Amino acid sequence: MKINVFASIKKNGRQDRIRRRSCICAVILTAAVVFSVSGCVSRTAFFDPKPAGTPIFRDVPSEAAKSSLPYYFLEPPDIINVEAIHLAPKAPYNLRIFDVVVIDVIGTPPDDPISGPFSVEPGGEVKLGSAYGSVKVEGLSLEEAEQAVTRHLTVSDDNKAGSLANPVVSVKLMRMTDMQQIAGNHMIGPDGYITLGSYGRVFVNGLTVDECREAIEFQLSKQLDHPQVAVDVFSYNSKAYFVIFQSSAIGEQVLKFPYTGNENVMDAIANTNGLAPNSSKRMWIARPVGNSNKPVILPVDWVDVTAYGKPDTNYQLLPGDRVFVVEDRFTALDGTLARVLAPFERILGFSTLAASTATRFYGKVLTGGGERGMYGY
Repeated sequence: MKINVFASIKKNGRQDRIRRRSCICAVILTAAVVFSVSGCVSRTAFFDPKPAGTPIFRDVPSEAAKSSLPYYFLEPPDIINVEAIHLAPKAPYNLRIFDVVVIDVIGTPPDDPISGPFSVEPGGEVKLGSAYGSVKVEGLSLEEAEQAVTRHLTVSDDNKAGSLANPVVSVKLMRMTDMQQIAGNHMIGPDGYITLGSYGRVFVNGLTVDECREAIEFQLSKQLDHPQVAVDVFSYNSKAYFVIFQSSAIGEQVLKFPYTGNENVMDAIANTNGLAPNSSKRMWIARPVGNSNKPVILPVDWVDVTAYGKPDTNYQLLPGDRVFVVEDRFTALDGTLARVLAPFERILGFSTLAASTATRFYGKVLTGGGERGMYGY
């Protein structure tokens, strides 16, 4: 009995030593991993970007003194609205289906006149009424349409269906079908063109609103006589600003918002529902400046803007601005270590599981037995 007890104690001591050695090895391995990735941690968790840009500017538009933007340049996928002010066809104009003409006839009975607008129906005819029938006018000029209506209404040896002796007919164009194709909203396509129906396509990418109007009128003048249109921007879709939250664990979060011309830094952060949980209060605006090698950096004092209501650094945003929010350093270190050590944790967990499984089924346990005398047998 004593021999069995001492053997058990000896075995348990040996297992304790193995466990202690395993723990020491795990600690050493973890320390080695931490030191080996210290370079990576310094570049990610402690990444504190300090771009070599220009210092804080004076007279930069902010909440206290906003500024109007320069001319707006159209780009895809902006939507512009075109209204027809004066569209008159060049003579001779041939009538089309769905055109609307005004027909006045002198010499009709007072109780059944022909006067008013008439639409060119599908098939190319205008219906003058149940007593007068229909006349085909599609493809005819206004003068030819007057002659066709006159022949249709005049009683003669060749026209037994006519009901008037000497009618005087006047046909005038009231509305063209193409006018409906021009008026309305037009989206600028990826190629920079808008479509004006049967009048063709117009390139408007990079133009101001006034230049766009002139380009449209020039295109219409190829078929119309001194056209005049009104152009306005219906939807500003091509301009945007960005809010970027730095994150070492999951990568930077980039949010895009449409630009309307009145946003400042606080508006941008409010559109993201506030700062992220891992964000610090350090932020700035990175403003693209074309071909210059140095970016324009506008530091933002978030505490002054929010807690003390100082508008000096609550800058007015411009199209393409990047509001960069720096991550909290301790949160960055924690996230980076969790990402780097996750594979090693899986390896150690698998190793521990394998060792415990092998120990459980070691020796006589595989045959259903064990060491005699351990439990009083």
